[in-house]
Amino acid sequence: MTPLHTTSVRRRRLGAAAAAAGLLATLLAAGPAAATPDPGDAPAERTPSSEQAAAAEALTRSGDIPSVDEVVHSGNIRHLANVPKDALPGTNSDLAFQGRYAFAGNYDGFRIFDIRNPRAPKTVAQVLCPGAQNDISVSGNLLFLSTDSSRSDDSCASTSQSATEKSSWEGIKVFDISDKRNPRYVAAVETACGSHTHTLVPERRDVYVYVSSYSPNALFPDCRPPHDGISVIKVPRNAPEKSRVVGFPVLFPGEGPDGGGNPGGPVNPGVSKTTGCHDITVLPSRDLAAGACMGDGILFDIRDPERPKVLDQVQDNVNFAFWHSATFNQDARKVVFTDELGGGGGATCNPETGPNRGADGIYDIVGKGDGRKLVFRGYYKIDRHQAPTENCVAHNGSLIPVKGRDIMVQAWYQGGVSVWEFTDSTRPREIAYFERGPLSTDTAATGGSWSAYYYNGHIYSNDITKGLDVLKLDDRRTDPAKRVRMRELNVQTQPDYLDRSGG
Repeated sequence: MTPLHTTSVRRRRLGAAAAAAGLLATLLAAGPAAATPDPGDAPAERTPSSEQAAAAEALTRSGDIPSVDEVVHSGNIRHLANVPKDALPGTNSDLAFQGRYAFAGNYDGFRIFDIRNPRAPKTVAQVLCPGAQNDISVSGNLLFLSTDSSRSDDSCASTSQSATEKSSWEGIKVFDISDKRNPRYVAAVETACGSHTHTLVPERRDVYVYVSSYSPNALFPDCRPPHDGISVIKVPRNAPEKSRVVGFPVLFPGEGPDGGGNPGGPVNPGVSKTTGCHDITVLPSRDLAAGACMGDGILFDIRDPERPKVLDQVQDNVNFAFWHSATFNQDARKVVFTDELGGGGGATCNPETGPNRGADGIYDIVGKGDGRKLVFRGYYKIDRHQAPTENCVAHNGSLIPVKGRDIMVQAWYQGGVSVWEFTDSTRPREIAYFERGPLSTDTAATGGSWSAYYYNGHIYSNDITKGLDVLKLDDRRTDPAKRVRMRELNVQTQPDYLDRSGG
């Protein structure tokens, strides 16, 4: 077993020139050339108090946390490459994979990498198409983007426009990626309250898209309460221009203006009111889905993808502020839900916040059939405390496929990347990590790893400001995963890794 180094193992950072070797800086204008990155979609910087800035400076000087931009990691992780941002200056977001390609979302569009050589990823295409947060997925020759930023129209030349205007647009954009160097924008579908994230339920002829969105307002013509469900889009693979919304299944039926979800404060102080879902993960091999829906976690049956049926609904009104995302274990007996306390912009990895808030909640799935229930077992949170200027909270991650063990890799914004095991749901523990020091000790800028996923033997992290990082994990506990090979991976469409690989 490779020991976990509890003291920082420092490595010289990769120089930008070396990291970008072989970079093909091809900017593809998916819309008219007049399209420009939209500064209105960028997260705002926050000014910390003088006490917070002084504390951050003291922590870096003492060595309790890494210095600004310093790379540190456990002894069982190697930092193979970093590819900085290029033509798309916006916030980097989610990742998807297909064959030798990685697809990286960005608030200003998306970027396609050739990762055949993980030590030197090469840019194949960059598509300028502003519309936060450009959550990204791929299926066959189609690529999907989420727009949850009210736009003037559905083109890639759109500009910000108030959601109070009926003509404003938000929803799903579809691209043809049969030619990876020249993606073509082929369809757009407007959805109620836009698309913060989306999840694919692929079938042979069609792709169903579950669209998660929230925060309705009576003043928004296309996003009025109650908004207590999800939009379902049906996309014909051979005719994506015929994509359309085929339903809006209600997941939280009930009385009142917002349905039957968590009422939030003041009934449950500090908890988000449920007005939709933030993210959904489906496990098609088991006809199951788990929804992270603001103030609620849900388990539902997707045997009929147009009419999902809720099996169980849970809340944690003590420690969970915002149910953000979900991950099944390999045999569908557990779900890990994340709590995005502070909305991703807060400094929550510190003794003041504690180990149970801004953390992961581990739930066992008990029972059978329609009687399956979610039962809470424990919390996991990184214990590497961060500076007061560093945004840090549980965020996007994926399983590392090891038979007989439950291990995942996960992004924690400026808390970096954590590899942790939850085979024993009540005693989770970190087994590897990678992180950078704070972006600044005097400005609370948003940064760090948005998504960290395991794909075909490597960990890929899309850092909000620093670009794409490639990591290599060498540990006896996770080494069997290196034999698992996927042709395609959208983490929110969770595959049956071991059945597919025969491992």
